[in-house]
Amino acid sequence: MCTTAVERSAPRGTTDVRRRRAVGLGMLVLLLLIAGAVSLAVGARALSPGEVWHGLFAAPEPDRRLTEIRLIVQTVRVPRTVLAVVAGLALGVGGALIQGYTRNPIADTGLLGVNAGASFAVVSVIAVFGFADPFQYVWFAFVGAAVAGVVVFGLASIGRGAGNPLTLALAGQGVTVFLAAMTTAVALSDQKSLNALRFWNAGSVAGVGFGVIWPVAAFVAVGLVLALVTLPALNLLNLGDDVARGLGVHIARSRTIGIVAVTLLAGAATAACGPIAFLGLMVAHVARYLTGPDYRWLVPYAAVLGAVVLLVSDIVGRLVVRPGELDAGVVVAVLGAPFFAALVWRGKFKSA
Repeated sequence: MCTTAVERSAPRGTTDVRRRRAVGLGMLVLLLLIAGAVSLAVGARALSPGEVWHGLFAAPEPDRRLTEIRLIVQTVRVPRTVLAVVAGLALGVGGALIQGYTRNPIADTGLLGVNAGASFAVVSVIAVFGFADPFQYVWFAFVGAAVAGVVVFGLASIGRGAGNPLTLALAGQGVTVFLAAMTTAVALSDQKSLNALRFWNAGSVAGVGFGVIWPVAAFVAVGLVLALVTLPALNLLNLGDDVARGLGVHIARSRTIGIVAVTLLAGAATAACGPIAFLGLMVAHVARYLTGPDYRWLVPYAAVLGAVVLLVSDIVGRLVVRPGELDAGVVVAVLGAPFFAALVWRGKFKSA
């Protein structure tokens, strides 16, 4: 009798947990929609809901004021809102994945060297070709990020410690330090590169049009598909390589697909926005606190949380120094640094 009661209560408990997680995810999506609406309304010039609606959907009119509103909404605020959502989603998922694949609770997407690779590519092409438009050097930034990720993973895949999460972390740190030194050397030798690096390194979602956003979103979409494919294997990998292998997981293939996904996600977001420090680290921990260690829920939560945090940070950056702006990357760092310190102080790092 007791056994039957326990067996019957287990599925009910599982259903309740799933329902709570689904409701929580729905609330986060609603919060994201609200933040998106606010993002369209606030800035150096505040707009009413009616003006935002007109800017989005009204046909062109001869009225100069309404034309100005339409230009503000369609060419400035809609692109930066979309980019904040896409980049935040990518960095949130990338942070959750890299912590899982390295089993390192303080891992971030920068661990693969993508930030350093993108920075080095930016200063190099500006110094050599004199590019000034972000549309020109964003693609080189993505290539630099991707190449850095491939080099790190390649170095971690050879030798006695091949495939070991610690080896991956050490390889990433070594490549990052080397590329950071090379970036500094190039930037200090070319004033134009140094000026561009200062702006790009701040991390901003402003000033990028849909000509950049849609291709970046395509790379992010591919990375998300790869990430979703590997989630069941990632749950097993976090039980340990031996257990995962015994349960039929092809460890090398799963880890390779996962690292490729992280490189695509982080590389695309970094190329478009510049490096956004702490975002992936922060939202991965918050998502794990809300959902537990199941990556089938943790990753969707991290995706929406990443988008919400980056979008809200961009909104805050527009408000605190009006009529000027504070870059979203600066606001995220201001939020993330105390969060990281609190994790250390309270000893709340949990195994990824």
